[in-house]
Formats: sequence, C-alpha cells, structure tokens
Amino acid sequence: MGKWITRLQYFLEEHAFGVCTWLGEKLGIATSTIRLFFIYASFLTLGSPVIIYLSLAFVLNLKKYLRRRNPVWDY
Repeated sequence: MGKWITRLQYFLEEHAFGVCTWLGEKLGIATSTIRLFFIYASFLTLGSPVIIYLSLAFVLNLKKYLRRRNPVWDY
C-alpha cells in the first residue's frame, strides 16, 4: 500500500500544474503546507479555492509560453 501511495505522489508531482510548488518557492513555505491549505479551504468554502488554483495554473502556463524567445532575434 505504501508503494502505491508513493507512486501516486510522484505521478501527481510530475503531471500537476506546479502551483503549490511555485507558491512555496515564492513565499518560502513548505509545499505540503500549501497543499493542505488548499484541501482544507476547499472543504470549508465548498470549492472556491479550486477556482483560484486553476486560475493560477492558467497564469503559470501562460507565463511559460510568453517567456520563450526566438533565438533568431537575439543576434
């Protein structure tokens, strides 16, 4: 059972949006604490932090594509 949970954790960390990791690096807070906050806040507020999480994921994904530069124009 423990091996299954570890594999699930690695899968989610590799394929998730990375919002909690990004927030943890910016704020200097452990990623697990931020994940627990999102989970507890989602239960208490009936899912409204999910909207915040998805909007942050959208912004991070958009930011990733906007930062790509064409090396032809760097010369």
